[in-house]
Amino acid sequence: MKRRNFIRNSFLTASSIGLYTWQIEPFWVEIVKVKMPIKNLPQNLVGKTLMQISDIHISPRFNYQFIIDSFKEAQNLAPDFVVYTGDYVTKYRPETGNTLNLVLQNAVKGKLGTVAILGNHDYGKNWSEPEVANAIVHILQKNDIKVLRNEQITFGGLTFIGLDDFWGTNFNPAIIMKSYDKSKPHVLLCHNPDVCDLDIWDGYEGWILAGHTHGGQCKPPFLPPPMLPVQNKRYTAGQIDIGNNQTLYINRALGHLWQVRFNVRPEITLFELCR
Repeated sequence: MKRRNFIRNSFLTASSIGLYTWQIEPFWVEIVKVKMPIKNLPQNLVGKTLMQISDIHISPRFNYQFIIDSFKEAQNLAPDFVVYTGDYVTKYRPETGNTLNLVLQNAVKGKLGTVAILGNHDYGKNWSEPEVANAIVHILQKNDIKVLRNEQITFGGLTFIGLDDFWGTNFNPAIIMKSYDKSKPHVLLCHNPDVCDLDIWDGYEGWILAGHTHGGQCKPPFLPPPMLPVQNKRYTAGQIDIGNNQTLYINRALGHLWQVRFNVRPEITLFELCR
């Protein structure tokens, strides 16, 4: 009898955990609030907010209404700046592009500016199809989201540098980093945090906002996630001081490749700018 009860209770526990990781945590969004000190920040930007959204991964694998609902919730926070840090689809097809366009019609926009960069999945099969990247850029810009591809843009006195994806066909940080002016306030966007270990920075100091890892999506308590798509396994999620006056922040992703999460809730990050 005791053995039977043990088996039954074990089965119920496993079933509950399975249901939680499949149907609850993947859709339980956390709004993470972080202070963002920026060198040379003008006084009029102190207290303004910058929202990061990453890796929405539109695909037939889960209901895209979750992303739209998350966008609507985030709009209530009325951010001053919004940045999107890549991976808008999982696998590009024309019908996926149509869905992405529908989703982005509800995208969160910043009162002062909205920018985006591309991720590896935005480059199609084997990250080697520039025509897919161009199609996704067109969809983003049609929805009033400026895409930076080794470029920079200034909104309201804050300059955003956007690197194209590390694994894609257009990664060329030298074109923009040689124009870096350390006397101005900057935020830099790069999808894959492994870029932080490259010799490309030209003296850059400040914040680097990334995505890509999803925080591993599943993480045993008190242990590192067993699977991370980066070489540097230190780059999991959250705020990391990487030296050289650089602070890396890795967003845990709003969407997912597969509908499973454990101990790694989907995230929208809200930074408060300060000096």
